[in-house]
Amino acid sequence: MQHQAGSPGSRVPDAGGDVAERVRQVIGEAGCSQREFARRIVMDPSKLSRSLSGSRRFTVAELARIADAGRIDAGWLLGAGPTPSPGPTPNPRPATSPGAGRAAAPVPQVKSRTRSVAVARTDASDGGRPLQIVRETVRLIAEHGFHAVRVSDIAAACDTSTAAIHYHFPGRAELLEAAVRWCMDEDTARRAALSRASGSARAEETPSAGAATADRELRQLIALQTPRTEQQRRQWLVWLDLWAEAARSTAVGRLHADFYRQWRRTVADVIRRGIAQGVFRTVDPEFSALRLTALIDGLATQVLAAAPGEGGTTVDDMYAALIAYVDTELAAEPR
Repeated sequence: MQHQAGSPGSRVPDAGGDVAERVRQVIGEAGCSQREFARRIVMDPSKLSRSLSGSRRFTVAELARIADAGRIDAGWLLGAGPTPSPGPTPNPRPATSPGAGRAAAPVPQVKSRTRSVAVARTDASDGGRPLQIVRETVRLIAEHGFHAVRVSDIAAACDTSTAAIHYHFPGRAELLEAAVRWCMDEDTARRAALSRASGSARAEETPSAGAATADRELRQLIALQTPRTEQQRRQWLVWLDLWAEAARSTAVGRLHADFYRQWRRTVADVIRRGIAQGVFRTVDPEFSALRLTALIDGLATQVLAAAPGEGGTTVDDMYAALIAYVDTELAAEPR
């Protein structure tokens, strides 16, 4: 079988489904769900699903990230290398510093019949090279803005070459999408953790005490969206770049719409539960969620735009305004 690897953004032929089958093996060895594996390689889960089903072809860059996550040679995914022995699955926890997890091993060359495929080996402790690239991209976007960040800046932050960056992410658009997707996944993970904790609390509480659960959970969701920590500020600064790009890019626009659809659904579900519990008034959950999330966005933008000590909107102002909205517009008994 012959495969032309081509440029990182080019599609890999897979008429017989051999590439997809090898990717399935990698996912199986990783011991995680398909969605979690997509998160590790910073790929849209729906794209991964379509590629595995044969309705979409993988790109060279996507296979590079899959090879990195599976700790195997990219050439094997293309049918050009020996069957690999299962390697350790990368731990996706964040690096503790910008330079954590830098590759020290040499970069081997895997020969296909038509092209050499470079495979970067990375320390598994930080989740692999692709996630390191994405985290550094998020940090640099937050500090300088997307259009001020060069690929060479990202390469320097990762202690690697621009070619290695393009090997995993062909262009700036892919880097922005990956950075936004990573922020989305982090935000979704925090909300999921909150939901699990709230579910456990509901199971343990008495019926009378449980009536306050939805109100408390909504306040906790609001706290998660208030840019107090450095990580929260970074993610909000990336959102600002996302909004600008979403107006010009169909791909980023779809990503933006998908995230906000999920976020508003989360808020609406909490409001709906609060109505059933009697702690919230009978309102339209979806419309109330739209209003509340829009208020969060607007206030966060004001907070980020305010220079320290200049008398602008503060984080405390933002939180107080949002809680006031809950108390006056949603609470069954306005406070």
